[in-house]
Amino acid sequence: MKNERESSPKIIPILPVALAIEGDADDSREVTSLYVAHQKIYPRSVTGLFARWRWVMVVITQLVFYGLPWFEWGQRQAVLFDLGARRFYIFGIVLYPQDFIYLTALLVISALALFLFTAVAGRLWCGYACPQTVYSEIFMWIERKVEGDRSSRIRLDGESMSIEKLVKKWYKHFLWISLSMWTGFTFVGYFTPIRELGMEFFLGRMSSWEVFWVFFYGFATYGNAGFMREQVCKYMCPYARFQSAMFDKDTLIVTYDEARGEPRGARSKKADMATLNLGACVDCTLCVQVCPTGIDIRKGLQYECIGCGACADVCDTVMDKMGYPRGLVKYSTQHAMKQGWSHAQVVRNIFRPRVLLYTGLLLSIIVAVGISLAVRTPFKVDVVRDRASLARIVAGGKIENNYRLQIMNAAEEAQRFTISAEGLPGLQMDTDAQVTVASTESVWVSVRLQVPYDAAPAGSHPIHFSISSSSPAETIVEKSVFLVPS
Repeated sequence: MKNERESSPKIIPILPVALAIEGDADDSREVTSLYVAHQKIYPRSVTGLFARWRWVMVVITQLVFYGLPWFEWGQRQAVLFDLGARRFYIFGIVLYPQDFIYLTALLVISALALFLFTAVAGRLWCGYACPQTVYSEIFMWIERKVEGDRSSRIRLDGESMSIEKLVKKWYKHFLWISLSMWTGFTFVGYFTPIRELGMEFFLGRMSSWEVFWVFFYGFATYGNAGFMREQVCKYMCPYARFQSAMFDKDTLIVTYDEARGEPRGARSKKADMATLNLGACVDCTLCVQVCPTGIDIRKGLQYECIGCGACADVCDTVMDKMGYPRGLVKYSTQHAMKQGWSHAQVVRNIFRPRVLLYTGLLLSIIVAVGISLAVRTPFKVDVVRDRASLARIVAGGKIENNYRLQIMNAAEEAQRFTISAEGLPGLQMDTDAQVTVASTESVWVSVRLQVPYDAAPAGSHPIHFSISSSSPAETIVEKSVFLVPS
């Protein structure tokens, strides 16, 4: 019995966040965490070509986002998605739910553009124009202005609570929250006229849904850009996971020239690399310190890399100080690094079949959508039969059918429309054939059609409604049916 008990297996509990592993004869156990503990990243500020381009994109995107709702087109907001009225205004274009095909085309264009940019230069969108990157850059700039540079922020977080720390932290969060709430307010301003929304805010008359979305979008901005930052790019964004399907060995990515940089090691500025048997990398780790996702680019291509080029900027600065040629970390391709291509060879290999295919499809769809918008009729018509009264016999022995026509005026001025119908002998309208619709409005018009009793046999007969506008002279023909009772 004793031997049996000794030989029986030991049951080791597995905790939710750790894995207990049985040791050898000494019965020691090693606990391995199943989750990587999050360590706060303190990115160092950097200057250089790519840093300037990032801030150019920050300025452009935010001028568009914050300024566009205040821009007027005629007597209305230039860009407004009026969900209540089911009208979408984009400068001189007015779209209705029936124009859903244009939204589909916009999504296809966005997807193809993403495929094209990724095939050419990797995560170009992520590094320069993604809202997560843009707002993280703005929030980190505020953080640096309030709390100081990287070393000052690390020291401040490591100190115990004091008046200085309390003031700096609260001031930083006050600025973050203010920017986040303004961002949420601007976002809602694309769906509610922003000037009316501002007046409602000052008068305390904002609707519950407007308040909800202002706070929801503001909270999302505050949380994602202020706290989550690189975690959104690494764990939440699906683009980081499927980007490898769009990469190939001729895609421009941020790369480390291992052949030139290794073996790495510290040395003085006057030291000779050949004598010390060292490469160009001085192992200063500045490329890691400036990375917004905290990776080491010297380990090769990693899915966490957003292609911002911060490591290339700081490495060029170090190379300048050491008197070495720039480009130890740079935008290049895997084929170029392996085969030692020149810049001209890299550029020539960018225009490969998949890039040309994406470009051709993208341009074709953009041209097709542009032509469709240019020649589209400035009004739309929907014909609905009045189901409450399908067919009836009225005075004079005539058969009458009732219809409802929705006329949507997509033009910026009022239009007068003329309605007519044809398709049966003796078909007449017993309602006014003229209707006026205000600019960017829609109206429902009741139309009664009558035919003589013996004009057609019993059953369903096709007819056509013709709706003509006054200026410009356009005509839309819609099909329907006329029912003759037996």
